[in-house]
Amino acid sequence: MGRWEPDARGRLERAALELYLERGFERTSVAEIAERAGLTERTFFRHYADKREVLFGGSSALQELLVRTVARAPEPASPMEAVMAAVLAAAAVMQERQEHSRRRQAVIAANTELQERELIKLASLGAAIADALRRRGVDEASASLAAEAGIAVFKIAFRSWTEQAEQTEQAADQADQADQAERAERAEKAGQTGQTGQVEQGGQKDFTSFVEESFAGLKAVTAGT
Repeated sequence: MGRWEPDARGRLERAALELYLERGFERTSVAEIAERAGLTERTFFRHYADKREVLFGGSSALQELLVRTVARAPEPASPMEAVMAAVLAAAAVMQERQEHSRRRQAVIAANTELQERELIKLASLGAAIADALRRRGVDEASASLAAEAGIAVFKIAFRSWTEQAEQTEQAADQADQADQAERAERAEKAGQTGQTGQVEQGGQKDFTSFVEESFAGLKAVTAGT
């Protein structure tokens, strides 16, 4: 019987993301990921097929959520209403992992192979949504169009959401640097340190807000306004 390894999957995910950001995806090996996580390579391959899949391990759960939400949409709901409900449900779940999503996206953006992998995963999500719509009695063309539109909205909203997180972090770093300089100047003049300043965090929008705005934009475009 194998040794119990608590949260092995989560530890591997965190270790991989740290190493990808530190060294780059190409220069990180499975052995290094396992070592950073305090686990073995054998354990790694029990959870992931390869080092790329560490970044896409949540795809199956996301697909299940999207399909389940489409299936449970009220019977009178239009295809786009069902898709919107599904994308909003996914956004609500992902909101809790904004920092992880931002860091993960930075790794993917720096590697062509990973970008291609992400497009394949998104296409699979779109196909699953279309299948769920067809099971609701939606015709082939309408199901495909609604699903692809939903994935397009998801991509646009996700990019805006992660860019917001990046901008917030940069602003916080700049404010912290300015605060340190100000405190050092006050200490030099008064012979004592000043109080730590606070970075304003107000005005942040969550992922669902970006999704709603993107769907509204899609509706405006299709309506010709």
